[in-house]
Amino acid sequence: MARQHNFKKLGIAVFIVSVLLGCTQGRQTQKPLYALTQSVDPQIGSVHGRWFFYTPAARPFGMAKLAPHTNAYNSQGGWGPTGYDDRHTSIEGFGHFHEFQIGGLVFMPTTGVLKTIPGTLVDPDSGYRSRFNKANEMAEPGYYAVTLDDYKIRAELTATERVGYHRYTFLEPDVAHMIIDIGHKQGESSDVIMAKAKLVNETVLEGYIETNPEYAKFCDPGKTVKMFFVAKLSKKPLKTGSFIDEIRKEGESETLGTNNGLYLTFDMEQNEILEIQTGLSYTSIANAHLNLDTETKGKNFDLVAKESKEIWNTKLNKIVIEGGKKEDRIKFYTGLYHALLGRGLSNDINGDYPLSDQKIGHTEQNKKGIPKYNHYNTDGIWGGFWNLSQVWALAYPDYFSDYIQSNIDFYKDTGWLHDGTANGVFTNGVQTNFQGLLLASAYNVGIRDFEVEKGYEAALKNELEYKGRNLGNGKYDLSYFVKDKYVPYKDTIISNGWVFNFGASHTLEYSFSSYAVGQMAKSRNDMSSYSKLMKQANYYKNIFDSETKFMRPKLEDGSFIQDFDPMKGWDGFQEGNAYQYTWYVPHDPAGLIGLMGKSLFNER
Repeated sequence: MARQHNFKKLGIAVFIVSVLLGCTQGRQTQKPLYALTQSVDPQIGSVHGRWFFYTPAARPFGMAKLAPHTNAYNSQGGWGPTGYDDRHTSIEGFGHFHEFQIGGLVFMPTTGVLKTIPGTLVDPDSGYRSRFNKANEMAEPGYYAVTLDDYKIRAELTATERVGYHRYTFLEPDVAHMIIDIGHKQGESSDVIMAKAKLVNETVLEGYIETNPEYAKFCDPGKTVKMFFVAKLSKKPLKTGSFIDEIRKEGESETLGTNNGLYLTFDMEQNEILEIQTGLSYTSIANAHLNLDTETKGKNFDLVAKESKEIWNTKLNKIVIEGGKKEDRIKFYTGLYHALLGRGLSNDINGDYPLSDQKIGHTEQNKKGIPKYNHYNTDGIWGGFWNLSQVWALAYPDYFSDYIQSNIDFYKDTGWLHDGTANGVFTNGVQTNFQGLLLASAYNVGIRDFEVEKGYEAALKNELEYKGRNLGNGKYDLSYFVKDKYVPYKDTIISNGWVFNFGASHTLEYSFSSYAVGQMAKSRNDMSSYSKLMKQANYYKNIFDSETKFMRPKLEDGSFIQDFDPMKGWDGFQEGNAYQYTWYVPHDPAGLIGLMGKSLFNER
């Protein structure tokens, strides 16, 4: 059955054509799909955006996420804006890996004089970056194209789930170079520990990149992220060489170190095409080969681009809206596109995926040799449970289930749920942990095709256990919440100098997550845990100030902070203030009304 919701104020009818719990799915009549990719504009939000936000040449939840870079080279590596910015007018290369705290492997085709550093936005001629005209740039779900004006090269990108496809058309005859940068920081990757690339024969290149992301440094000290690749070229290079920044060694076909890469030189005729297919993996070069061979078999660039567009269109057709303004439909489908773009695959085609100790885990395969479920890299779900989980539950329950099981496997590997991981490494973006809430939400809406017993165990531990907590598994201050019934106003200073003081918002958030997991406990008839969790769900009342009628941070001695300003942000509240966070009692609005009074509640 289809679920219909009419939004009369917008003049839009919304049809969710996914079937929750799979009911009557087999009896659904196949109808022609709407051309919904036409309503996606990847350029929306691409100014001052996050590293993983703009990756047009990718499939839903894919590992291979290809994109142009305008400001990724040697970027800071935290969470600031980096990668591609729609205001910029020159491109420094085309990257393959774009996930939270993961980045690397950049290709850049050039002609003429060889350069091995990209130069700057202010002075593109100081390096190999190229100017481009926005009129000659095209981005749509699964495909990207642009003309590199300085080199007269038409660049095109597309991808399968784990393979990046490049097609470069040289509009004028010239000596050409392919710059392969592996040893520099890219986007959120932070420091490169080691990078290797080797031309194993005349047309195949393989290697790996190992990085130490900023969030891993304090969430999972000593752990690093590895990316493996195998690239297959359509043409043999005339010459090869290696480089470290501007220092070049002609004739080299292998490089190992940092700030390094390879260059390949070709003699290109007018309108001649150079194609590259790049298999990716987070586990091994062998699996990068496997992913490449499996996903490219019998498929050229045009076929993959066509299939990618069809896959995107099928996903977008899970939710069909009608009526309204064209610009509103574009905003809606662009938002839905981004909800399906991030948090990409971490497992290979054979089910191998990275574990926390740098070893390899394995997901069981079905009779067709396909993993029974997938593993994913992900930013934290903080805030995402207000929107992403609802969309996933209603229209993409298979993905939601895989995402949950992926984290249960992480729990079995490490003893804790993560709330942000890069290749099996804790990279908790906000140092809370709402994966227990997310797990409970899936269970509470009837999505239960994961390891429920182990998942419930993990969710309970996430809400009740404070021993062994740290910045990686999050809720580092849960001991205060459990023992003192609120989290105090207190600075937490971490290794890189960042200071946290979010006791009030954490009290509210932990109250809500306790309630959510409590509902799971109740439905499982675990009344002992239910009672504990529901008591914790009411701890929000302990920071309500009856004098100001706001949620107000409390000191360790139980007194409210002085000189309280409800409009002041980042002071006891994470990314917000008391005016905003006072409303953070979604599980007990009647209780909040009782504290504030109906008149003031309505007035505010």
